[in-house]
Amino acid sequence: MIAELGHFALALAMALSLALAVLPLWGAARGDGRLMAAAPPLAGGLLLASAAAFGALLYVFAVNDTTVVGVVQNSHSTKPMLYKLAGAWGNHEGSMVLWVLTLALCAGAVAGFGRGLPTALQARVLAVLGLIAAGFLAFILATSNPFGRIWPPAPDGQGLNPVLQDPGLAFHPPLLYLGYVGYAVTFAFAVAALLEGRVDAAWGRWVRPWALAAWAFLTLGIALGSWWAYYELGWGGYWFWDPVENASLLPWLAGTALLHSATVVEKREALKIWTVLLALLAFAMSLLGTFLVRSGVLNSVHAFANDPERGVFILALLGLYIGGAFALFAWRAPSMTPTGVFAPLSREGGLVLNNLLLCSMAAVVLTGTLWPMFADLLFDQKISVGPPFFNTAMLPLAVPLVLAMAAGPLLAWKRAHLWPVLQRLWWAALLSALTAALVLAYAGLRIGPALGFAAAIWLIAGALTDLFDRIALFRRPSAALARARGLPRAAWGAVIAHAGLGVSIAGMAGMGLATDRLVALRPGTAAPLAGYEWRLDSLADAVGPNWTSRRATVTVLRDGATVTVMHPERRFFPLARQTTTEAAIHTTWLADLYLVLGEEEDGRAVLRIHHNPMAPWIWLGAAIMALGGGISLSDRRIRVSAPGAKRATQAEKVPA
Repeated sequence: MIAELGHFALALAMALSLALAVLPLWGAARGDGRLMAAAPPLAGGLLLASAAAFGALLYVFAVNDTTVVGVVQNSHSTKPMLYKLAGAWGNHEGSMVLWVLTLALCAGAVAGFGRGLPTALQARVLAVLGLIAAGFLAFILATSNPFGRIWPPAPDGQGLNPVLQDPGLAFHPPLLYLGYVGYAVTFAFAVAALLEGRVDAAWGRWVRPWALAAWAFLTLGIALGSWWAYYELGWGGYWFWDPVENASLLPWLAGTALLHSATVVEKREALKIWTVLLALLAFAMSLLGTFLVRSGVLNSVHAFANDPERGVFILALLGLYIGGAFALFAWRAPSMTPTGVFAPLSREGGLVLNNLLLCSMAAVVLTGTLWPMFADLLFDQKISVGPPFFNTAMLPLAVPLVLAMAAGPLLAWKRAHLWPVLQRLWWAALLSALTAALVLAYAGLRIGPALGFAAAIWLIAGALTDLFDRIALFRRPSAALARARGLPRAAWGAVIAHAGLGVSIAGMAGMGLATDRLVALRPGTAAPLAGYEWRLDSLADAVGPNWTSRRATVTVLRDGATVTVMHPERRFFPLARQTTTEAAIHTTWLADLYLVLGEEEDGRAVLRIHHNPMAPWIWLGAAIMALGGGISLSDRRIRVSAPGAKRATQAEKVPA
């Protein structure tokens, strides 16, 4: 009965989304206030119906209802409750319900927090979100019903993919979807602006908080997924340029460019057409990621489905939404007169350079990800594009981007001079050069890590220089504390986010100094690596809720003293007949001691030992970046509508 109620809730959500897509848009076109006023209640109804459907899905997984196909395919009675619930969105059908619920949450947020928006603009934005929801609800109901029944009921389920039975993967998809779907709101604002034929500073301020929230959640989602791959897959790295990982990087790059470009629209009313284009591109990249994960065109541990029929449906939605939006852009953009003239050397110019480099990086990632598919389709050639291509192509773009990130915030609006900026950054440049020299002296002629650490110091010192300049620390030291207290949260957030990227780059540079060793040890014997002795003490069997494991006990010593005791495992899941690796990690925050247990033969166990300097800083930096976004979002001046919004609302009520 609960499954049928969930299916009915999806059908109700479909009807409400169609009403939301049509009535407010028609009302905005005709100037009918009653139809436009229907948008917020319809968005609220869509949210309630979507939440009811998702609640029903959680219930059938929680009680292990084996009359539901999705439960049989992705759950089991012996699974811990967390993974039963995670199984609700750890599959294609359930993840699409979560996708729609996230979109409904965004629509509800626009309805609830967008009261300062002009009525016509809010109606158009909600109508676009309703149209997107209608397409994906049609996709669910036509091809991906999560409440399909099976009869007779199965004795028990087949279980969730063992590598997904992890807390990191329980929370990774919701965070990622808040980022992906959050860009649907900026997309809707862009389409609404094109329909109205107007983009101004107020529009830039309305778009900016949504772009900021989506960016922060997407940053956390990508970081959590990367961290999961690091400790769960057991290969010891943090990013392998997996095609589906690249699919999440694409909207992040476009969204980062959008976030900076929207600032220019808000502050200077410049780059308006470009910002609208970026808002379309960010959501286009999100939809492209959805297509790649679910169409079967790419093989990845992250892929949800391998169904060409579903892929064609999503491709049709991609063509409808993105193709239609770009056609509207081509029609309306020429009539949107650009304003806000500025010199190339200015803060606006620095942000343009930022945008160009970020979009170029996105083009590289997109080309490298899709080219194998096109080569197979067009030339019948099987090729692989891996880390060497991406690393080589991205480096020439990343270097000027990092250089500009420190200098850009110090440039004046409209017109600036370079020499005063360089004078303020001299100490950052000196620290970067000293850091590079120290790394070269310590690690030998390893150019990559030296440049990476220098870039990290340059970014962090540049962010501090921006902060010191804003509070006049060296010009008026006595007033610096008071100025720091009065500094807008958005300014603090920008400084923290830029410094967070520097922290992540330091972690990546440290991984360039990582060492590893593959050894076969008998209990009681040891192997040296990175100044540590790794001693295998014992091997034993262990039993979990739905798995058995072979567990090693390894003592790590330094100068004869015990540093830590580690327990790497190899888990076997009888139901799935699959073995997974559970790496053991001991972190000092300056380095990770990383240990993987392999096969056993002749009384010896194979151990893969890693010493990963600075590895935790990769994810610490991402968390700091997201924290910076959250602090900026907490600034009331970011969240509220722009000056003149209420006047615009009142003006709409005046009869023509």
